[in-house]
Amino acid sequence: MQAIRDAILSGDRTQETYANIEIPATYRGATVHKDEVGMFEGLATRDKDPRKSLHIDEVPVPELAPGEALVAVMASAINYNTVWTSIFEPVSTFGFLERYGRMSEFSKRHDLPYHVVGSDLAGVILRTGPGVTKWKPGTEVVAHCLSVELEDAEGHNDTMMDPQQRIWGFETNFGGLAELAVVKANQLMPKPAHLTWEEAASPGLVNSTAYRQLVSKNGAAMKLGDRVLIWGASGGLGSYATQMALAGGATPICVVSSPEKAEICRSMGAELIIDRNAEGYRFWNDEGTEQDPREWQRLGKKIRELTGGYDVDIVFEHPGRETFGASVYVARKGGTIVTCASTSGYMHEYDNRYLWMNLKRIVSSHFANYREAWEANELINRGLIHPTLSKTYTLDEVGQAALDVHRNAHQGKVGVLTLSPEPGLGVTDPDKRAGFAAAINRFADQ
Repeated sequence: MQAIRDAILSGDRTQETYANIEIPATYRGATVHKDEVGMFEGLATRDKDPRKSLHIDEVPVPELAPGEALVAVMASAINYNTVWTSIFEPVSTFGFLERYGRMSEFSKRHDLPYHVVGSDLAGVILRTGPGVTKWKPGTEVVAHCLSVELEDAEGHNDTMMDPQQRIWGFETNFGGLAELAVVKANQLMPKPAHLTWEEAASPGLVNSTAYRQLVSKNGAAMKLGDRVLIWGASGGLGSYATQMALAGGATPICVVSSPEKAEICRSMGAELIIDRNAEGYRFWNDEGTEQDPREWQRLGKKIRELTGGYDVDIVFEHPGRETFGASVYVARKGGTIVTCASTSGYMHEYDNRYLWMNLKRIVSSHFANYREAWEANELINRGLIHPTLSKTYTLDEVGQAALDVHRNAHQGKVGVLTLSPEPGLGVTDPDKRAGFAAAINRFADQ
């Protein structure tokens, strides 16, 4: 593994160098173990600790299947799906691996007693499997997390509709929180040259998700002038939605949970901000059994105070159960509530009168198709959208990194160094970076 790291750090990107590097028999990766899926039984979700379930193990390097690539991972990042995996909620991911393993001889590789997790990466290609022609060893890449078999017609117009659509590193094995990762070659995209490894690794999942959810015709189809309520506007997903709203000529109304997070939104250019803790909204009673419509009304009034009397055209929803009733209420007549993730709970409740009689729409959104992921990555490459990396851990500290996200004790994205020995490496276009430096560092050390 040291030879791989040394070659990458040297700056040599010739195909011959990487094709001739010996691939080790094993590599280090962040895993959960199948025999520990019951370790948190009886605990409330908030009390489940990823530091206890995420392990750093030495695991065998899998054989490459046709159409796959083996990538040396310099950096990765934490997404909420890694938190779900680590606390075994809402289900154990080993069920995903078992089902995938029944598909074919090659998919059997994924059904193991351990799961190497992680759905982001930035690194360098080491090997490609049979049939791969576009990508070569030595190429710097990032990866999106859409893993699709593409054998069913349902996915040919929108790969997210494929019945064999999976999220790599969550519903498949050999994910990105590791020294090496196996991806389908059609997951690969060019690494933006002006970013460090950890910066380049951090947007993948959330940037693509926000793009489909907010911008794409498959999501809310945001247009110039729209007013967009964004929950968690400084968080891993919301920070990209906030940037996209601003870049697309919309007006974000940013909902945050502290003055520090409000200031981050202002630094991105947002002006209309609601600190939900300062406002003291209590959408549910203490038992979590009933919602209070008066609190929805109070939120709606606050939004109209900020917008000069207007309700929002789009609600960018991802907290789920905690906020969904309010989201349906505050959208304008004919407005759109676009939803994914449900990090506070999947069982949404809302008053259908405010949806039905006001002709509102609820639109579901999940990750992004191939084209959307490429378009989202190109926004990063062009400097129209920037990484929101706030803190970077080492691979050995991955449990703490996941706990930060689980407890919402973070801003933007939390990165993880894998093969990279320190932050700040990997920039190959410093002149381009200089023009975006302030925006790139906006979330640093928050």
